[in-house]
Amino acid sequence: MKFSVSEISELIRHRRTIYPKDCTSREVHREVVERILTNATWAPTHGLTQPWRFTVFTGAARYQLANFLGETYRAGTPPEKFLQKKLDNMTQRPLQSSVVIAIGMERDPKGKISARDEQWAVACAVQNMHLTCTAYGLGGFWATGGPMTGEAMREFLKLAPDGQAMGLFFIGYPAIEWPGSHRRPLETVTEWRTA
Repeated sequence: MKFSVSEISELIRHRRTIYPKDCTSREVHREVVERILTNATWAPTHGLTQPWRFTVFTGAARYQLANFLGETYRAGTPPEKFLQKKLDNMTQRPLQSSVVIAIGMERDPKGKISARDEQWAVACAVQNMHLTCTAYGLGGFWATGGPMTGEAMREFLKLAPDGQAMGLFFIGYPAIEWPGSHRRPLETVTEWRTA
């Protein structure tokens, strides 16, 4: 075999969501972020359209992002649905992470690939990001709430009118023990058809 399946399986099974509140203030260096994003660009993409777009927020730019998220949540939430805790989480998370990457999708100008397939390609890119974070011992969290995926975010990221904001990916060094997890047995989610 060209690669160790056992090591790849261990990496995949070790991947966890680790929230920004559970990360330290230790900086994730640019070279590491560039490796994470480079690996993202090797995700499957129909027609090689490579629809992913990344906007990286570090340092003081995280405050601009936090302010934008707060303003967007306030503007788009009716008073009876407004939750202070949700606003606090949304505005604090960018400041609790060393790096925040806004995930965008741009359509192929020729329109040869469906928007759905382009979205799925971006989701595969995010999985590559998350696995690379795991290999580095970094926590990752993909958040896709309304203010992170709506029209205002699309415009904030300067994506085309038919592009799409697909959430924020938070990266940081965990301040907690690496979490455990489990999955249902394969036979509970698989049906074999042989004839």
